[in-house]
Amino acid sequence: MPVKEIKKNPTQHNGTLTKGSQSEKRSGTKLAYIESYGCQMNFADSEVVASILSGDGYQITESLQEASLVLVNTCSIREKAEQTVRKRLEYFNSIKKNKTEMTVGVLGCMAERLKHQFLEEEKIVDLVVGPDAYKDIPNLLQEVAHDREAVNVLLSKEETYGDIAPIRLNSNGVSAFVSITRGCDNMCTFCVVPFTRGRERSRDPKSILEEIHDLAQKGYKEITLLGQNVDSYLWYGGGLKKDFVKASPLQQKTALRFENLLALVAEAQPKIRIRFSTSNPQDMSLEVLKVMQKYENICNYIHLPVQSGSNSILKKMNRQHTREEYMKLIDSIREIIPDCGISHDMIAGFPTETDQDHQDTLDLMDYVQYDFGFMFAYSERPGTLAARKIEDDVPETVKKKRLSQIIEKQQQHSRIRTQAFVGQTVCVLIEKESKRSNAHWSGRTTQNTVAVFPKKEFQIGDFVEVKITDCTSATLIGEASKISNRV
Repeated sequence: MPVKEIKKNPTQHNGTLTKGSQSEKRSGTKLAYIESYGCQMNFADSEVVASILSGDGYQITESLQEASLVLVNTCSIREKAEQTVRKRLEYFNSIKKNKTEMTVGVLGCMAERLKHQFLEEEKIVDLVVGPDAYKDIPNLLQEVAHDREAVNVLLSKEETYGDIAPIRLNSNGVSAFVSITRGCDNMCTFCVVPFTRGRERSRDPKSILEEIHDLAQKGYKEITLLGQNVDSYLWYGGGLKKDFVKASPLQQKTALRFENLLALVAEAQPKIRIRFSTSNPQDMSLEVLKVMQKYENICNYIHLPVQSGSNSILKKMNRQHTREEYMKLIDSIREIIPDCGISHDMIAGFPTETDQDHQDTLDLMDYVQYDFGFMFAYSERPGTLAARKIEDDVPETVKKKRLSQIIEKQQQHSRIRTQAFVGQTVCVLIEKESKRSNAHWSGRTTQNTVAVFPKKEFQIGDFVEVKITDCTSATLIGEASKISNRV
């Protein structure tokens, strides 16, 4: 997965535990400010970092100006994401010049990829911490205090942070992420994730269930099981996925796979909506689809990245599925879960892509008619196999033209999907106020489609029955009638 390459939402800033008051400053409280960019996994990681900092005496603040520690959790999936982070680091350093005490650190995938460059060549940060080294942050801060190099980008074969209780940042108190895997073994030629996050490993199911139970006790109504590729979740008592073939016959027989974990979570918390992201077409099984069909509280929504509709390009991408295999999986989804929402990731202008390859992508989109998608022009990432072996030979003008055609096609399909809801009554989980009107609530259906409607007497966190009366290509518009007994 990329777990949705840069989750493709506008970048948000994290950190809402304290406003960083003057009284806290006078009392000597250490304040940390965290910004997160990129995929859902980065945002979940920032919540782990917040917990680790809390154990080291910090509070998380929204106030950049009052923070003594500023951390940026970074994304390397696209060049634009890295450029955004660099601009932010330059801004932080401009503030740092006018403060006597301020430490700036970079976390995550960009830290892993650039390592010493930040510290030695550019000198724009004080510490660099890779995705598997967050527990070392307190020690690294001591190194900074003693004017020593503070960098740890070692990748781990075991670290899952299953023993860390995340502190929920920027939370609506309704929805939360729960990481179940880390790393990725799928060496897609365009992707940096295997190099920045390491080998794939799965988290102890007991710790997953405990974290979800804690969220339920705190009133959360929806959780998303998170991983670079959740469908390859495999727990047999520890170790990397590749080591499973060496495991004992008993371990292999009793191994817990994703469909088993999904069923365990759904049964343990029947009043909580369960989502998961992201799925890899080669690993999604019919068993997962059958579990989704069986449990009402598992949402009818799958994010299923395809990246291209051309077999030639899929092969060059080292995607372990063909166009035909992907379409067969789509057929199975439609058969087993007829009302399932499906979204995608798509790359326009991958090296060597021809007009016919591009047409194959458009034809595949017509076949599936996705609910929505995350679409990008190809961006060569240093260190990937594509960057080393395949010339980026598609002109930028061609990439942009093909991307605009993909986006236009998706908008047509999104309109078809939302129009199909008009006249229906759907269950919506209220998440927040509508961006356009403080008199309206905004929430999502089980298919992950956004719906807005007048507030009336309802509250954030309510499941409500909403009659859909109108729509745009991205949003359902309706009227809520009552509290729903569905999830």
